[in-house]
Amino acid sequence: MKARIVYASMTGNDADIADILEEDLQDLGFAVETSEAEFTDASDYLNSDLCIFVTYTYGEGKMTDDVADFYEQLKELDLSGKYFAVMGSGDLIYADHFCENVFDFEKMFKKIGATEVTKPVTIENAPDDDAIAKIDKTAKEMAEKLND
Repeated sequence: MKARIVYASMTGNDADIADILEEDLQDLGFAVETSEAEFTDASDYLNSDLCIFVTYTYGEGKMTDDVADFYEQLKELDLSGKYFAVMGSGDLIYADHFCENVFDFEKMFKKIGATEVTKPVTIENAPDDDAIAKIDKTAKEMAEKLND
């Protein structure tokens, strides 16, 4: 099973989330390729079984240029037959907009035909021990669902 993790990270929090998830999935037998959104074309997902996007939400839900560019590329794809998961970080100070971009990407993946393998994972700021446990649990869920 091939997994492709693409992440956008301004503070390093989402790079950390992507690294944790990559290690978990490799330990669970996935072949994983990870890259930063600004250096990745969304069409790279076409070569994977599991498409994962990890993003932050800036301020009141605005997508930054690197995230918005990737989102626009994603719109053009047909990911029917592919699985997806989304996760990311945000700051609860922006209550109504907390991790809003994570849910924007969830909607887009569904719109372009991908099947959601697990519910979105949202983390406040940097991944602490509880967040790491949540990522680990989510990776196991993905493996269980996709290896049946």
